[in-house]
Amino acid sequence: MPTLEMVAELAGVSRATVSRVVNDSPKVTPEITRSVQAAIAELNYVPNRAARSLVNRRTQAIALVVPESTAKVFADPFFASVVQGIALFLAETDYTLNMLISSEGRPEKTRRYLLGGNVDGAIVVSHHSGDHSYAHLGQALPIVFGGRPLAEQNGSYYVDVDNVAGAITATEHLLSLGRRRIATIAGPQDMPPGVDRLAGWRQALGRAGVSDAMVELGDFSPASGAAAMRRLLDRGGPIDALFAANDQMAAGAFSVLHERGLRIPGDIAVVGFDDDYFGATATPALTTVHQPAAQLGAMMAEVLVKIIEGVPVERVTSLPTALVVRDSA
Repeated sequence: MPTLEMVAELAGVSRATVSRVVNDSPKVTPEITRSVQAAIAELNYVPNRAARSLVNRRTQAIALVVPESTAKVFADPFFASVVQGIALFLAETDYTLNMLISSEGRPEKTRRYLLGGNVDGAIVVSHHSGDHSYAHLGQALPIVFGGRPLAEQNGSYYVDVDNVAGAITATEHLLSLGRRRIATIAGPQDMPPGVDRLAGWRQALGRAGVSDAMVELGDFSPASGAAAMRRLLDRGGPIDALFAANDQMAAGAFSVLHERGLRIPGDIAVVGFDDDYFGATATPALTTVHQPAAQLGAMMAEVLVKIIEGVPVERVTSLPTALVVRDSA
């Protein structure tokens, strides 16, 4: 294995100079830096991570914390896209990614790991859980959340889309088609996306003077969407449109509408939210609100790296949504 001394000899500098270059010291001239970097490349020298961490007190590792069950994590295309965005951003840095699927049944295990000097910071993805119970760790460890906190947390950094605006856009699209009996399958009301998307649906209907009484709740899964659609239809009232708070629940609603012999969009127009695999493969193709999941992941990673490295950054980063019009509405 090539050593620091071998790099120094090839570059014609001292061992201390090579160490400064490896640790990005500003005290080395550009010419010497280039010479050392050329020697490193020629010898395929890999700096000792443990030694570097002693110098800069960093592990060069970032934790991705998912306070959710394994089954939900790996069945969720939104989560997969977020992770892809995080990984692609970190691939261009010196940081590695450690993924922790954290059960809230034993949260202390994850907290001990985070505070044990194992990572430089953490990203907590809370799309489904809305979990900000890690917020108090922000005083000891840089933390960025995916999604706004359900209750305001002083000092929290988070990256999110404007869920209220996205739901308003979806509902106004249905109104523009002449639909007036618009139901919704909302997400859980202890999770920020569920709360915000229901609020957006209500705001749009309120502006149009249309009733907002047709609400059923799901848990963002296809099965819950199917169950909620059955409850809506079993009420017996007329429905000519549906806004589902995510594409998975819209897919579940589709299955029930097909079972009941209702035409989409002829009898009921449907709009979802996420623009994921479920929406793209639905029959008919689902009109939905696109949220840039991979960009969200990349932005979470970028914000966290900036915090770790002392670069000023806004505490709240909000990305826009966009309506994707397909066949269902």
